[in-house]
Amino acid sequence: MKFLRFIHTALGLVVFTVLFLLFFPVLCIPILFPSLHRLVGIVNRWWAHALFRLSLLPYEVICETPLNRNGTYVFCPNHFSYLDIPAMGLNPVNAIFVGKSAMEKIPLFGFMYRKLHITVDRSSLISKFNTFKQSVEALEQGKSLVIFPEGGMVTHHAPRMGRFKDGAFRAAIEKQIPIVPVTIPNNWIILPDASTLRLHRGLVKVIFHRPIATEGLTLADVDKLKKIVFDIIDQQLTHEHRSRYSA
Repeated sequence: MKFLRFIHTALGLVVFTVLFLLFFPVLCIPILFPSLHRLVGIVNRWWAHALFRLSLLPYEVICETPLNRNGTYVFCPNHFSYLDIPAMGLNPVNAIFVGKSAMEKIPLFGFMYRKLHITVDRSSLISKFNTFKQSVEALEQGKSLVIFPEGGMVTHHAPRMGRFKDGAFRAAIEKQIPIVPVTIPNNWIILPDASTLRLHRGLVKVIFHRPIATEGLTLADVDKLKKIVFDIIDQQLTHEHRSRYSA
């Protein structure tokens, strides 16, 4: 079994690398022509579908209600696995990521990530302020954002989530943009956050919950909004966990 997992993991890495090199020239288009930023989400979707199919990982995308493909949202998924990033590429709405600046250190990929997405060094107050400012500006430009509200893979007790940060909720309220809670229930089993990364067979499942309107909310409502989103995802994670082990 360990040998098969090694082969499966190697396959996934090769597929990821080859697809990135194939799609990189296309991703240079919105880098050169920022007005074509919607192409980022389109390419992410192509990449994600191809990645999971060629890596022999079945996947399922569930939307509790149809999302406006031309709308602007702040997507807030739980984050337990590196697989969550390509999983959010399955998003039916074109979106860019707000992620940690460490991604910039990856050769070539880091260049693309820095140019097309928003990065943050969470150890720097200045960086966090600039990231918030860039996020608000992106929403003003009609871009949807994917923000992992836990601030990274912080929990050691998946599927129990870490505490949510304020940034996603402050940005959504400031620009009166709907927030979409997203539950990714299985990735922590398929690709655990461990010292030795190994793929396991399993269903990559992404559940887009109903958007939560922020019209009329003020920054005084940040904690209340955080709790609503946290509870929606937490309840779905609990349901999926119980269903898995009761089957």
